[in-house]
Amino acid sequence: MEVKTLNEIDLSKNPVIAQMGINNHEQILFCNDNATGLKAIIAVHNTVLGPSLGGTRFWNYNNEMEALTDVLRLSRGMTYKSSVAGINLGGGKAVIMGDPKKIKNEALLRRFGKFVNSLGGKYITAEDVAMTSRDMEIIKMETDYVSGLPENMGGSGDPSPVTAYGVYVSMKASAKETWGSDSLSGKKILVQGIGHVGEVLVSHLTKDGAIVFINDISEERLKEVSTKYKAEVVSADTMFDLDIDIYAPCALGATVNEVTLSKLKCKIICGAANNQLADEKIHGELVTKKGILYAPDFVVNAGGIINVYYELEGYNRERALAHAEQIYTTTFNLFQLAKKEGIPTYMAANRLGEQRIEAIARINAVL
Repeated sequence: MEVKTLNEIDLSKNPVIAQMGINNHEQILFCNDNATGLKAIIAVHNTVLGPSLGGTRFWNYNNEMEALTDVLRLSRGMTYKSSVAGINLGGGKAVIMGDPKKIKNEALLRRFGKFVNSLGGKYITAEDVAMTSRDMEIIKMETDYVSGLPENMGGSGDPSPVTAYGVYVSMKASAKETWGSDSLSGKKILVQGIGHVGEVLVSHLTKDGAIVFINDISEERLKEVSTKYKAEVVSADTMFDLDIDIYAPCALGATVNEVTLSKLKCKIICGAANNQLADEKIHGELVTKKGILYAPDFVVNAGGIINVYYELEGYNRERALAHAEQIYTTTFNLFQLAKKEGIPTYMAANRLGEQRIEAIARINAVL
């Protein structure tokens, strides 16, 4: 899968098409509806393995180009995530622009559902930031191409437990690679972001005897989770100064950057957030130089897409968890590939994803 660099593509000419060309996106659908105030972008990255699937993120972006950049990065990540996880789905993502607290309502969501439906199954949507199972119910009023539905509608319900379990086993595989044992007992772990996934991860870690530090933008969530799991609250100003073993980013992306890497004192980065590296190449190589083992995010957080995949087949939680448990082996084997090839772990993960896509593409090309 040829990936061009920004230097190879002139973004000043047809900047949207040029951005699509950087990572070979198949299609972008721009959605606008004056009556409801809907402004959204649906990005389909790759459908070689199957229909593209990825959540819809509702976020108050600063501008449309910021939203476009986000949806392109996220949809590409979904392609690699599904490929490495061994499931027959492609990569897609959607973003709705605006403050969900102010503009999210039934009419807007149903209008968005009509846009999803217009793609004829090439894109299947699901939950993401600021979206809920109830929102998926509303979108389903206009399209069948929806996943992440409540259990009483035949769906899988909240995917967070399966996502968090995948992060947990990946962290154990990272510990085995780093210290020779996958025990997390006594390890000092910073979990940044304690939403549904982050909280379940904290639960697993504290049961294992880890020393857990937590940070979140919500003071209410911090107080609740700290009391429930005896985790220590740390401020955003001081958390990267901690002397820790593992950093687990579980909120928004790009928290692994020049500023944080100049401060981070850890041996492992392994968390649930998407696009943790602000710049994949620059920071993917920098973490290696600093002696930090980076567990690539789309490998680590694949539990959510695995969970949804089994919903599409007729949901069975035990099957989904059993598949998510394989993330341990995938993560550990990825580290061995990186060592063997002498390449950063992010590059090894990309190669694994691309190999499967290319192999299936060759099969599909046979008449």
